[in-house]
Amino acid sequence: MTPSRPTGRRILTGGALAMLLLLSGCAEFEAPPAPNSAPTTFAPPLPARATEIEAGAPASATAQPDCGDPTASLRPDPDPALRVGPTIDAIRARGRLVVGLDTGSNLFSFRDPQTGTIQGFDVDIAREIARDLLGDPNLIEYRTLGSADREEALMNHTVDIVAKTMTITCARRQHIDFSTVYYKAAQRVLAIADGGTGTPSIDGIGDLADRRVCVVNGTTSMQHIQQYQPAAALLTVPNWADCMVALQQRQVDAISSDDSILAGLAVQDPYTRVVGDPISAEPYGIGIAQNQTDLVRFVNATLDRIRTDGTWNALYDRWLTVLGPAPGPPAPRYLD
Repeated sequence: MTPSRPTGRRILTGGALAMLLLLSGCAEFEAPPAPNSAPTTFAPPLPARATEIEAGAPASATAQPDCGDPTASLRPDPDPALRVGPTIDAIRARGRLVVGLDTGSNLFSFRDPQTGTIQGFDVDIAREIARDLLGDPNLIEYRTLGSADREEALMNHTVDIVAKTMTITCARRQHIDFSTVYYKAAQRVLAIADGGTGTPSIDGIGDLADRRVCVVNGTTSMQHIQQYQPAAALLTVPNWADCMVALQQRQVDAISSDDSILAGLAVQDPYTRVVGDPISAEPYGIGIAQNQTDLVRFVNATLDRIRTDGTWNALYDRWLTVLGPAPGPPAPRYLD
């Protein structure tokens, strides 16, 4: 008897049913989402030793003591033969002038990337002092200082002088002495030219409320922002080059410092601009340790010379024309 074929159909039907059950199970299973192919981005790290200060935090500076006119200094002896003393003798015996400065302040003191030499307006002022003191402007040993380290370096006598865009103040005069003023700056603001993507423009200190501002620790700039714009948050860093990096990476909205320093930063980035009215006057002096009156008078003699023989104007034309036409050297003020 020939077997019938329904059994085969039942096998086929059973296989089809199994397949349907399998497909039905797959339909109920949710496959994991496809991995995101977009690259992961991370915020750039803040500069080394950066400190964040919230808006409205108590100012770190105390009230300024009253010392009369802080820019008045000791009158130089008109006779070069009488410009002697224990400090001057010690420097001459050593054979070099030890100068504290910054190598990251474009225009004033910076390391030339091609030659490796330290150059700038402050550097040339120090070289003129070495020229008169030692007979050779090259007899200098440079020591790099942060802004917060300038007074301590003089008090510890690790440097003879500080030539580092240092503002003369009564508070600083409690610890060190100064020469007469050799340059007059003014604190202002540096911002991205278009104000940054999607943010209003910054035109001065009034626009820094609820913004983040970069300043260097130990400077008068930090004190003034806390005093005149307490609604600004601060990022403090060791040097102005760190501020520039933070601004370019949009970690801050602006930098505030002396217009002379900001101009040096702006030269390095065409998308930045110095804005706003002056916030404060910043008269620069050469820092000298206390009780070294012979050196103070000698430095003032050099500053007098470069004011009158055309050297000051020549140095300005070499380094600072980005700030505008030469205003002429500031007139000295003397205590005696």
